[in-house]
Amino acid sequence: MFSFIWSLIVGGVLGAIAGAILGRDVPGGVIGNIIVGFIGSWVGTMLLGNFGPIIGGFPIISALIGAVICIAIYSFIAKRMA
Repeated sequence: MFSFIWSLIVGGVLGAIAGAILGRDVPGGVIGNIIVGFIGSWVGTMLLGNFGPIIGGFPIISALIGAVICIAIYSFIAKRMA
């Protein structure tokens, strides 16, 4: 149970850091940050593999790069639809 909570915390922090790097707010607040952290971890791991230290089940560097990519793609699509 604690590992699941730890994963949520790490995912949320990764999403928040990625949003700060790009200067964009993730829609959905904390839940949005957690979702972007999880999806970004998956994308980053698929592109880069397990790169960097693993905390809470997330390879930090790969997950952060993946989260930045996810937010950039979302921002591009949202800008086009508006």
